[in-house]
Amino acid sequence: MSDRLPGFSTLAVHAGAQPDPTTGARATPIYQTTSFVFNDADHAASLFGLQAFGNIYTRIGNPTNAVLEERVAALEGGTAALAVASGHAAQVVVLQQLLQPGDEFIAARKLYGGSINQFTHAFKSFGWNVVWADPDDIASFERAVTPRTKAIFIESIANPAGSITDIEAISTVARKAGVPLIVDNTLASPYLIRPIDHGADIVVHSLTKFLGGHGNSIGGIIVDAGTFDWSTGGKYPMLSEPRPEYHGIRLQETFGNFAFAIACRVLGLRDLGPALSPFNAFMILTGIETLPLRMQKHCDNAKAVAEFLAGHPAVAAVNYAGLASDKYNQLARKYAPKGAGAVFTFSLKGGYDAGVSLVSKLQLFSHLANVGDTRSLVIHPASTTHSQLDDAAKVKSGAGPDVVRLSIGIEDKEDLIADLEQALGT
Repeated sequence: MSDRLPGFSTLAVHAGAQPDPTTGARATPIYQTTSFVFNDADHAASLFGLQAFGNIYTRIGNPTNAVLEERVAALEGGTAALAVASGHAAQVVVLQQLLQPGDEFIAARKLYGGSINQFTHAFKSFGWNVVWADPDDIASFERAVTPRTKAIFIESIANPAGSITDIEAISTVARKAGVPLIVDNTLASPYLIRPIDHGADIVVHSLTKFLGGHGNSIGGIIVDAGTFDWSTGGKYPMLSEPRPEYHGIRLQETFGNFAFAIACRVLGLRDLGPALSPFNAFMILTGIETLPLRMQKHCDNAKAVAEFLAGHPAVAAVNYAGLASDKYNQLARKYAPKGAGAVFTFSLKGGYDAGVSLVSKLQLFSHLANVGDTRSLVIHPASTTHSQLDDAAKVKSGAGPDVVRLSIGIEDKEDLIADLEQALGT
């Protein structure tokens, strides 16, 4: 090619991949192996000592996974990436590099219910403490900062309500506090929003959702923006201090702007072990090839469905940032001009019972706990994904008792509207 930078769609198909040098296979092969042969003893020693890059054991890295990592890093505008077994695994591995027992991180209240549960309960056993802030009140992030704060965590498009987060404003808070901003970009995908362009230092995804896109493979990924100085102030010893397991290497000093991705691999993935299957990496890579086409169709359909629901007499409110009347519409125009995503909620006038009833009557929408599928999906969060929260917390997270969440697929919009119409009645 010429010296011009490839466009998004080209990267989605080609980034990280080359024809297989041995067989000439054009599609990335599935390297379904546990381990890899070393050239000699010196080669093995250099790999284990982080003096050379290469494959050792699939728990730490695999050639199929490496193509996926390079592709997502390119799409997000990062320096490097690490693929892991799930989105939850990505969050554990990221925070393990940043937090010591007794440390804190600030998280937006509007998050996926599983993340709220993970942060509130599971992380307590590590001694990691979450402090909640309101993404609609940027000052609440500033008030939450203490000397123990080591990171800020937000979602670019919040699950379940589909609200847009002001990434740049929260990035300013993180910069002032001297901590990295972590952005879960699952619902937007880099096609709609690239958080690194707006001040994020680390991006995470559930690859299970829009990047894979077909509801067939679970995975997660961590993208290093290469923008944070991990040596400042001694806050992050995992990156700035000598690592005894690697003969005293300082990761920040040795690996520079991709040191965080290296730390996640050689300190997190190596020891915690949430490795992504090469087969799942292959399936997700195949999904990413059509990401631009799918995401635009998802967004176009979602806007049409939201407009229909906004005019239906049984609907009390529609929360979709793509609607001109929505409180997040201006943020959507700023951060996601190609579309406000495909996941949103709406409230029914009949409350909790009406939400449960609607889910049972839909025929084309699948009732299940996932988003980002080619198929349209529905769930009643208060009785499922957010059921572990008390009523007040459900409302704060956008999952009140009258709320139904939709993940709009790529079917014909007329068929989706017809299914909702028959389920809602008149």
